Amino acid sequence: MLKIFKHLAGHLAACLAVVALLLVQAYCDLSLPDYTSRIVDTGIQLGGIESAVPDQVRASTLDALIALMDPADGQAARASYAAPDADGVQQYTAGAQGREELEEAFSRADTLLYLASAAQAGSRQGVQSASPEPADLDAVTALVASLGGTGFQVPAAMEQAVSAAESQAALLVRLEYQAMGIADQVQTAYLLRVGGQMLALTLLMVVVAVLVGLIASRVSAAIGRDLRQGVFRSVVGYSNAEIDRFSTASLITRTTNDIQQVQFVCVILLRVVAYAPILGIGGILHVMRLRNGPSWVIVAAVAALLGVVIALMQAAMPKFRLMQILVDRLNLVSREILTGIMPIRAFSREKFEEARFDKANTDLMRTQLFTNRVMSVMMPAMMLIMNGCTLLILWFGGHAMETGGIQVGDLIAFITYTMQIVMSFLMLTMVAVMLPRAGVAADRIDEVLNTPASIHDPEGPVPALPEHWAGEVRFEDVRFRYPGADADALEGITFTAKPGETTAIIGSTGCGKSTLLNLIPRFYDVSGGRVTIDGVDVRQMPQATLHDLLGYVPQKGVLFSGTIRSNLKFAGEKVTEEDARKAARIAQAEEFIAEKPQGYDSPIAQGGSNVSGGQKQRLSIARAIAKRPRIYLFDDSFSALDYKTDVALRRALKAETDNATVIIVAQRISTVLHANRILVLDEGRIVGQGTHAQLLETCPEYREIARSQLSQKELQMKGGAE
Repeated sequence: MLKIFKHLAGHLAACLAVVALLLVQAYCDLSLPDYTSRIVDTGIQLGGIESAVPDQVRASTLDALIALMDPADGQAARASYAAPDADGVQQYTAGAQGREELEEAFSRADTLLYLASAAQAGSRQGVQSASPEPADLDAVTALVASLGGTGFQVPAAMEQAVSAAESQAALLVRLEYQAMGIADQVQTAYLLRVGGQMLALTLLMVVVAVLVGLIASRVSAAIGRDLRQGVFRSVVGYSNAEIDRFSTASLITRTTNDIQQVQFVCVILLRVVAYAPILGIGGILHVMRLRNGPSWVIVAAVAALLGVVIALMQAAMPKFRLMQILVDRLNLVSREILTGIMPIRAFSREKFEEARFDKANTDLMRTQLFTNRVMSVMMPAMMLIMNGCTLLILWFGGHAMETGGIQVGDLIAFITYTMQIVMSFLMLTMVAVMLPRAGVAADRIDEVLNTPASIHDPEGPVPALPEHWAGEVRFEDVRFRYPGADADALEGITFTAKPGETTAIIGSTGCGKSTLLNLIPRFYDVSGGRVTIDGVDVRQMPQATLHDLLGYVPQKGVLFSGTIRSNLKFAGEKVTEEDARKAARIAQAEEFIAEKPQGYDSPIAQGGSNVSGGQKQRLSIARAIAKRPRIYLFDDSFSALDYKTDVALRRALKAETDNATVIIVAQRISTVLHANRILVLDEGRIVGQGTHAQLLETCPEYREIARSQLSQKELQMKGGAE
């Protein structure tokens, strides 16, 4: 998990921008329930009346209100209104601060006057009280005016009724507006203003959400790009030891599936995990303002959510870790089957391989089903908790509304804030489901990034390198052991391969021929002794310099998707068109290239699957020749060639490599017959070296190989020729 945050830290500025935008989004999101409450309570129930102090009032009503106030409040109220106009209407002029100071005095007077108007309406209709009309208000104000003066003494019983109904102060203002014929205009103006503010906040929230999504997507894409580049650079720098340690299938999974997991979770972290706490904390702060709401419901809901999350995570976490291992195994089996499809058919092993694939596939399926089933419980549980919260809030909120402790709009806001709090925990819970798998993926990626290559350029100063390389290769008492092996694969190897000469290495299968050759380009490093080129230890040379000197042809010809020309010019821009064509001619590839309709521009499929084994080998040889190296390394690179092509190629190659060092690993005697020096390997040791004729005389192992491949007559002829 920390590794994922480490990757996000590399884009700190973008992450901070996302957090800032999320604060704006949360402000908008948390403000909307307040606006909804205002529309319901004030805009609908109170007709858009926000204050007990009316913006405009008839002189008769103002006189009645002032009469019901204390003398000091009445004097301040009188000073807050302009003189009556022609219609007898007075406008409020004292501003917001004056309104706050008069709020309490007007609230008491408004309520008293409204209750009196309701009583007047009740007496008119023959009931105790009713909804008053403007005429009832006029009758009451006329009565109060007839009493004259201010500081009207309210009876104690009526004072209690006023205190209990103080929230009805705005109803008097609405009644006054109805009497003036502006009630509908005031309500419409309020609804339009508050609704417009809600719409503006909603649009702002949409814009911010889009920006957050855009930045989060760019950050996650950049993280995925950087991780792929980092993994690729690490893998390209690995020796065969590191490749064998991870396996090709696992490295492919880490580069694709694992990085996708991390990339996806980075988006979620920025868009959800960063937003959920802000929304939850903001919702709690807003709920705390609604003192009469059933706040204990939120505590119970959060506790239930945490319990569900902990239980599910304990059940699913081990399976998430196992899932990645099973994905690796499935990729490995798939790769083996697809690569070896022809031998599988030849040996009629289709059923066996199908069963092997089915087992790997079924194991992964069962693990995924288990995790999916466990996680499928989460959503119904969350919805049950959310709906249960709603029911509890409605139940207890309804009782609070009966006693006047909470209004309808406040109850709606409380439900909305509660849902936002629960949803924030729900979002965190859903992310918690993804994090374990992403954490495993991040660990696996980090393992690749933090595994140092065992073969690297020298850290200290590189010794003075020759300006012109001759290409002499010397092995000095070389010993090599594979990582984790119990015995040396090579031991006591000492020889010199000189420029202008061909050095051949031959021996039985598994004797270490290819291993010996792989020590020169440093695919592995020696365990003891040293390998030098022109007296310089290859470990003391920059790898780029070393590889520039070498033309390497692997045992299995490898071509890359592209064209014949792009493969021949694989060494880079230094290979000219003339070099490529000359190399193809030497490698005996020119004839079959010319037969293709597009010639050198003929496409090569991935892995060279659209050319034969012999053609692939000749193109691999031509690619090395086109580089014009000082040292040629052929790892059994003529095995797929027929005898005629082999002879023609080696003859042309001899003329081209007169001044270069040529080292050939071969299985066939005919390939090494004319080498200047032949090394015979047996169980990792050199048991003989010399020319063909010399080895026939002095080396039993070589003689045994020769007899297994050549007739007695050929042995006598070739031995005599030497």
